[in-house]
Amino acid sequence: MIVAASTECYRDLSLTDAISKLSDLEYTTLEITVHESGNQVKPSEVAADLEKAIALCRDTHRLNIAAYSVEIDAEGEDYYRQFAAVCQLAKSTKVVTLTIPSGEHGTPFNEEVERLRKLVALAELQGVRVGMRSQVGRLSEDPDTVAVLCDNVKGLGITLDPSHYIFGPHQGKSIDKLMKYVYHVLLRDTKKDQLQVRVGQGEVDYGKLISQLSRVNYNRALCVHITEMPDVDHMVELRKMRLLLDSLL
Repeated sequence: MIVAASTECYRDLSLTDAISKLSDLEYTTLEITVHESGNQVKPSEVAADLEKAIALCRDTHRLNIAAYSVEIDAEGEDYYRQFAAVCQLAKSTKVVTLTIPSGEHGTPFNEEVERLRKLVALAELQGVRVGMRSQVGRLSEDPDTVAVLCDNVKGLGITLDPSHYIFGPHQGKSIDKLMKYVYHVLLRDTKKDQLQVRVGQGEVDYGKLISQLSRVNYNRALCVHITEMPDVDHMVELRKMRLLLDSLL
């Protein structure tokens, strides 16, 4: 396993500035956010000028890219067109894993299965795979639903964010059964009543999680995903988490 960090840790910065900050903190591997609402790379921009997006994402200060986090605001055919362009970006930059959000609460199950199958098929054309992110407020907040979706959509995996199973409405449920589906991992520290707290003040058992992942031969990124908190030194938190994970590996 390798320790990585998401450029969303610096969501208000440009991609270049976020990478520079993470490089200063001695991270060697990145997850790059491709979010329409973000300041870094937008799916609509990738679709409009693929070569420009490829050049931007290759300029990483020699840091490796472990995954792309993808959030697309477009609907209908535009949604799939932009996703296909991001898959081409991933192939061109030798990235295998894309993270996407699952459907919101209330999305009919069959409709979600159909959408995910289409995304997985588009990704497979470029040799890329799709991980559905664990997220409170969406279908993936329930580990049981995640397992059923992954079983129904061949090739679909999960981007495991254990915080959402500590803080969310399904807190306390075992996530053992999800380990075999894990393509990517996002980490911060969390309490039952607070999604993000300072490193060491929460309930995430990193050692146990690494053991669970090791049992299924997971050998990819443990990606730090800590956003800024009021009155907390952000760089200290990011450095602390990197050192903690390095010590456990």
